[in-house]
Amino acid sequence: MAVLQSVVTKQPPSGAASPIDKRSGQGANFFLVQSGSKRGACRSQGRISVVGETKRKPARPVAKESAAAKPEAAAAPQAEAAPKKVTQISCSRGLSAFMADNKLSFGFTSYQSGRLYLVGRLPQGKVSFHERHFMRAMGVAATPQRLYLAGQFQVWRLEDVMGGRVADGFDRNYVPRNAQTTGDLDVHELGVEKSGRVIFVNTRFSCLSTFSLTHSFKPIWKPPFISRLAPEDRCHLNGLAMEDGEPRYVTAVCKSDVITGWRDRRAEGGCIMDVRNDRMVTEKLSMPHSPRLHNGKLWVLDSGRGRLARVDPETGATETVTFLPGFARGLAFHGHFAFVGLSLPRDGSFSGLELDGELARRDGEPWCGVQIVDTRSGDIVQWIRLTGEVRELFDVFVLPGVRCPKATGLLDGTIQNEISIEDWSPADKRAPAPAPEVLAAAGA
Repeated sequence: MAVLQSVVTKQPPSGAASPIDKRSGQGANFFLVQSGSKRGACRSQGRISVVGETKRKPARPVAKESAAAKPEAAAAPQAEAAPKKVTQISCSRGLSAFMADNKLSFGFTSYQSGRLYLVGRLPQGKVSFHERHFMRAMGVAATPQRLYLAGQFQVWRLEDVMGGRVADGFDRNYVPRNAQTTGDLDVHELGVEKSGRVIFVNTRFSCLSTFSLTHSFKPIWKPPFISRLAPEDRCHLNGLAMEDGEPRYVTAVCKSDVITGWRDRRAEGGCIMDVRNDRMVTEKLSMPHSPRLHNGKLWVLDSGRGRLARVDPETGATETVTFLPGFARGLAFHGHFAFVGLSLPRDGSFSGLELDGELARRDGEPWCGVQIVDTRSGDIVQWIRLTGEVRELFDVFVLPGVRCPKATGLLDGTIQNEISIEDWSPADKRAPAPAPEVLAAAGA
């Protein structure tokens, strides 16, 4: 596991950004979780607690010597160990109070590094960052009880097993209970219908899909300009907005019907479509992501321009709410606050996108992290910033009513003994209810 290093600074004057001396660390408190550290160990001198996950090494088998065995060649001199990758996590000094005031926690994913982060508030007021590894962690459909998480070739279902209890300051523990194997479909965002059926954006096949009991997926909708389903990522369908438990709006980078055609249309080929009637809501967006319906309004991230925008679903008119200094992906709401995920460019610049020039005009550097926006004013009121190994985020989600969540991981062996028993009485003669994914696949 990569080493996590979070940096928290002494409180600056009101309204000022937290200063960090990267050379000496003066004026900063450091928290470090190293590979091999005891699970759950939190050693912190500052106002942040970070818990990472370490893969448990299996016991090394002992080979019996054989008379016919040849002696091993002398080992070459060991090369100098490569430096461990480090991720620094910093946050605005008011983040803990913000979560307390709004009675929430939240999370985000990084597909580039395969991580799920849960952010909460420990009883003593520290901000908790709880990290777990899931290969190519992408979209999340979240409730306080359950998380659906898209991965590289599976969609995971994680259930909270705490049942209202609090242990070590955590009031949620999301445990993986099911992994629906789909194959590599480049699943982006997820939604859950009223029936419990899971809908996901099948980017590789340019369609919306659901689970199948026997196959990789069952398609349920495709854009009208896609002539047939093929594993060609033609338009880069990526975002999904649900309304009243049904899929309503989707985003795509363009309307191309040829293999990876979207790559030549990033600057202004983006669009939002209405799934109910195949209507084009708006066009001329730049790599749009994360459409959302909130408080009766349609929102979208115009990612290639670094904008959070409102869209009139009838006329298609767009209104910019604020500029964001990074490639925006992942959007969630709580009241009048928008939580937005930001990513760094892959090659050092956002080549060919308006975002690159806008950052230069504002004399700014791109961010990787989460920024919380007051949608009434467009002001960024709180933030998290990641530097180092983690460079790209994908989704952001809010957990209302949750103080401090964590998740059980797959790497350190803990899940083998994470056993819980559902309430049961011998007098209860009812048949057990099917799992949500079984009901969904059966069309219930």
